[in-house]
Amino acid sequence: MSLLRAALANAFVRLEPIEERHREDLRRAGADPDLWRFASVNQHNENFDAWMDQRLGAQPQDLTFVVIDLPTREVVGSSSYLAHSAPNRRIEIGWTWYAKKAWAGPVNPSCKRLMFAHAFDVLGLNRVELKLSALNARSWRAVEKLGARFEGIHRAHMVMPDASLRDTVWFSVLKSEWPGVAARLDARLGAFVSARRAKP
Repeated sequence: MSLLRAALANAFVRLEPIEERHREDLRRAGADPDLWRFASVNQHNENFDAWMDQRLGAQPQDLTFVVIDLPTREVVGSSSYLAHSAPNRRIEIGWTWYAKKAWAGPVNPSCKRLMFAHAFDVLGLNRVELKLSALNARSWRAVEKLGARFEGIHRAHMVMPDASLRDTVWFSVLKSEWPGVAARLDARLGAFVSARRAKP
């Protein structure tokens, strides 16, 4: 089962499969070291090219998207499909980061709406996983807001570049839960559409 390297888009974002041509735009978007505090590659933005080379080299097993903010046409971050298991009909959404100017707006719910829909409705998967550092409180809240189900914490799950041990929090959305999650995301995005129309 192919991951189908297709671009995905809605009213707010366009997701393009990563290519070498995106390198400098992504470098500019990711220039803030704070975006990489919890990353296992390019931690604290010490080596952006290591992250970029890893994401390019991980294909076709993974599929990394470049996130383009449509109102500004700017590259504002990235998100990936990881750990695809065709026999078990599951996938992970991870390696997600956005420039701070894209925080608390429609970018993240838009990306998740598109990537969940592609996973469940196009690829026909049964489960989408999301994982994050237990120390990353902001991402934890964001994933809960999506409607994903908390599944527990894997203790000492990863060794980070600074030799610290990362506890990893697991969340998931199942195919049976997707309609409710989709409705929740649509309501959030609808509020952004209404706010945009209300602006003079």
